Amino acid sequence: MKVGLIGSGNMARALARGWGEPVLCTDSGSGRAQQLVDELGGERVASNRELAQCVDVVILCHKPYHLEEVAAQIADVAPAVVSVLGGTGTQALQRAYPRSQVFALMPNTCVEVRQGVTVYAQREPAAAAALDAALEREVIALFERVGRVVSVPERLLDIASAISGVGPAYQALLAEAQVDAAVRRGLGAELAAQLVTATMAGSAALIAARGYDTLAVRREVTSPGGSTARGLAALERAGIRTAFQDAIDAVATPVGKR
Repeated sequence: MKVGLIGSGNMARALARGWGEPVLCTDSGSGRAQQLVDELGGERVASNRELAQCVDVVILCHKPYHLEEVAAQIADVAPAVVSVLGGTGTQALQRAYPRSQVFALMPNTCVEVRQGVTVYAQREPAAAAALDAALEREVIALFERVGRVVSVPERLLDIASAISGVGPAYQALLAEAQVDAAVRRGLGAELAAQLVTATMAGSAALIAARGYDTLAVRREVTSPGGSTARGLAALERAGIRTAFQDAIDAVATPVGKR
């Protein structure tokens, strides 16, 4: 399956590096497409239309508000369209690309190191009947090369993306906060960062091994009245749960409806 990227920003770069193959890509004049080609090989294609005419699947990596503008250029020649655009479901895609097979997915930037999580908007049965099942399997397999693909009902795409899509930024902030706290108490920043990131990776693996029972993992570490219990109590007093509730509401709620 020959794919082309329209847009060469952060997500396009992460996907391209994860796939590790020469790329066909465009940009809006930023020069990022050429940077990707210089790094991975391939070709910076002169126009979005030319790209759509020479690939099997177009991957939309441009800004969401350019959906209609780009569709006006390529909708009549794009055989299949995969969107990684935030806040853009399959209905909006199908309206913009009425002749194409369309798929809405939301990867996170961890795809760059092939440990990404990609949320796939699964259609309702009536809509799914119009899909090319073989092509759908190929699209999912393409993203499975760079991590895990999780299918969710389309109505839950924004909520799922509010966890996984923005997750790398949240985890980086958590790591940064712990490193800063350790530095304040005398630990070197580089060593602190190594300890924090290795512990985060190990903790994720342990949670998975425990069947995603986060309470079980916490109890294994927390002795009554011990140091972990005191640290957890401090985090609760600081409002860590409320902070994440507010964050998911901020991400998942459209700006005009807040």
